[in-house]
Amino acid sequence: MTAVTAALTPVTAFAAGDPLQQYAQQKLRWERCDTGGPAEFECAKIKVPLDYSDPGGRKIDLAISRIKAGSAKERHGVLLMNPGGPGVPGLTMPTEMEPLLTAEVRERFDLIGFDPRGVGQSSPIGCDLTGDEQTFQHPYTARTFAKDVARARTVADKCWAKAGDVLPHLTTRNTARDMDVVRAALGERKISYFGYSYGTYLGAVYTQMFPRHSDRFVLDSALDPTLAWRGMFRGWSAGAELAFTRWTEWAAARNATYGLGPTPAEVRKTYGELIARADRTPVPTTGGTLSGGAIRSEYGAFVHVATVTPWIVALKAAAAGGPPAPATPTASAVPDSVPVRSADAGAGAFGADVPADNQSAAVWAVFCGDTRSWPRNPERYRRDAMRDRAKYPLAGDLGANIQPCAFWKSAGSEPATVVSNDVNALIVQNQWDPQATLAMAQGMRRALHGARMVTVAGGEGHGVVVAGPSCADAGVTRYLTTGQLPAKDLTCGG
Repeated sequence: MTAVTAALTPVTAFAAGDPLQQYAQQKLRWERCDTGGPAEFECAKIKVPLDYSDPGGRKIDLAISRIKAGSAKERHGVLLMNPGGPGVPGLTMPTEMEPLLTAEVRERFDLIGFDPRGVGQSSPIGCDLTGDEQTFQHPYTARTFAKDVARARTVADKCWAKAGDVLPHLTTRNTARDMDVVRAALGERKISYFGYSYGTYLGAVYTQMFPRHSDRFVLDSALDPTLAWRGMFRGWSAGAELAFTRWTEWAAARNATYGLGPTPAEVRKTYGELIARADRTPVPTTGGTLSGGAIRSEYGAFVHVATVTPWIVALKAAAAGGPPAPATPTASAVPDSVPVRSADAGAGAFGADVPADNQSAAVWAVFCGDTRSWPRNPERYRRDAMRDRAKYPLAGDLGANIQPCAFWKSAGSEPATVVSNDVNALIVQNQWDPQATLAMAQGMRRALHGARMVTVAGGEGHGVVVAGPSCADAGVTRYLTTGQLPAKDLTCGG
C-alpha cells in the first residue's frame, strides 16, 4: 500500500464510560489500496478487541476500505458490505459493487468494504488443511463413514492446534460487533448495509444486536436465521430436490435434443443409472475422474436447466466410453461469495501472509462457533444422512453427513442469535436460488417483521444484485436512496 492521504475521522462515542470508547477514538490513516482499482479506492487498518468481554485485552487488526460518496451534497452516509462466505474477504467489495449500483446510490454513500476478523488482511487464520479436508460435503456410505468421521475429527484437531487461541472469538456476533466499532470509528450514528448470502445473516444479526444503529439494509439471497448452521446444510437438500424435479420436466420436454428420457420419470432414472455407474467406475473428465457422489455434489447446477443438461449428456457419454466430459457444469451454482471477486491467498493489501486454507479455516470457525446445536455423537450424523438421503435422494446425505463441528472443542461460546425484530430491510431473492433457497429467504422474511421481500420469478442462480441487471434493481435503488420500502412483498418477472 502506498501512502497518499492521511485523515482523522470524526468521533462518535459509545455510551459514557463504555470501555469500547477507546476504539471509537482511533485515528484512521487512509492510504491508496495496493489491491488495484481507482485512485479513490482507499484502505486503512482499525484495531478491535479479540474478546469483547475483555475490551482492554488483546487487540487484532481489521482491514477496511472505502470509495467516498460521489456527491458531498447528496451524501447520506456509509454503506458497509459483506460478500458472503463465511470466510470470504470483502476488502475489494467497493470496487466490485460500484458498477452494479446506480449513480444515485453511489452519490449518496461511502462504499465500505472490510475483511471479517480472521479473514484475508484481518488477522487471518489457517489450519494447514489438505484439499480433501477443505471439501465440506461428502456423500454418506456405510463403507466410507469411518473415514468421514476421522476426517472431521482431524480438521477440528488441526484448527484448534493451529489457531485455538482465537477460534472462540471468530463468530458472527463478534463480526457484528466489529461492524459497530467501524461505524463509531467512521463517525457515523448509523450504518446502511449490503449483504450477500452469509452476509444476509451477518446483517440480520447486526440489526438484532444494534437496532438503533441500523439504517437501510439490503439482503441479497437470504438465509433463514433459525437454520444456523446445520439446518442450513440440510435445508439445501429440499431445495435441490425441487430444482431437480423441475429439471427432469424440462429435459423430458426436450428429449429429441438430449436423449435423456421422454418423461420426467425416465430422466430421473437415467440420472440415477449414471450416478450408480460412476460410483462403480468414476467417469473420466477433463479434470480427472468423478464418482457418483462427486457428480451429485454439483446439485446446485440443476437450477440452470439449459446449462446442466449438456453436462449430464457429456457425463453419460463419457461413462459409456466416449470422450472425457467437462469437469464441472459451466454455471455450477455452489460459490458463496460475490461472483465478480476472487479471494487469492498470499500477500495482500497490507502485506499480510494469508494461509492457503484461510477461507476453509474461517468457515469452520464461524459455523462451529456460532451455535451449540451441532450434535456430538457421530451416530446421529449417520442416522440423519440415511434418513435425509431417503427423503431427498439427490443430495440429502451431502448436507447431513458429519462435519468438524461434531468435534469442535469450544462450540458456541455464546448462544446463537435469535433474530426477531422490526428493523426495516429489503430482501431480494431469486426463485430458484440453490444456495440460499426461496424457503430460506422466506424464513429471513419471517424473522425481520419490518422487512419487505422482492422475489424474482424464474430467477436462477445465487445472487440478484451481485449477478447484474434484474427486475429487483429499481426497488433496491429506491430503498437505498429514499429509505422507502415497497408497501408489500412483491414478485417481479425475471
